[in-house]
Amino acid sequence: MEFLKHSIDLTILVVLGGMGFLALLFTLERVIFLHRAQRQLQHYPSVERLEQACTTNLTTLYIIYSNAPYVGLLGTVVGIMITFYDMGQASAIDASAIMTGLSLALYATALGLVVAIPTLIAYNGLNRKIAVIITNFKHQAALE
Repeated sequence: MEFLKHSIDLTILVVLGGMGFLALLFTLERVIFLHRAQRQLQHYPSVERLEQACTTNLTTLYIIYSNAPYVGLLGTVVGIMITFYDMGQASAIDASAIMTGLSLALYATALGLVVAIPTLIAYNGLNRKIAVIITNFKHQAALE
């Protein structure tokens, strides 16, 4: 139990930090790609190819924003379990230790939301940009 107690915060921090880093990396990559693709629509032979190129890595962003809160929640549940275990093992109940343990446990959920919310915003913004690019492609194809 002591190993779990000392490693859970670090583990959750590393996992959510990695998820946040990947979300930022894939978001920046998509923004740069979509900026270039918008100026080079003539290089795509069909709308299907354009859509396939534009939506690369969006699934990863979707997975991150939908699962980051659950990773944080897992950290919170384990933190609360550890706090209750420590309460059960203690001969006297120390209210400040309980409150500290619970507040640290809730930190994991907050961190999960900090990763998920910006990723959701980026995901929706990228989907909107892709829809505009595809509409422009169809409009140009109709003019030709």
